[in-house]
Amino acid sequence: SGLQDRVAFVQTDPGQRDASIRLADLQESDTGTYQCRVKKNTVAVHEVIVTVQ
Repeated sequence: SGLQDRVAFVQTDPGQRDASIRLADLQESDTGTYQCRVKKNTVAVHEVIVTVQ
């Protein structure tokens, strides 16, 4: 299945600016840079590099 079907947003406490995404059933082809963008007054961008071996 495509990556879109394997991604879930995990909302822990947005008031504390704490949130995560969960990638399920990772495959080597999922290796790359992922961005999480949050827009509220200003845009906050966080990048994570994921390497699947």
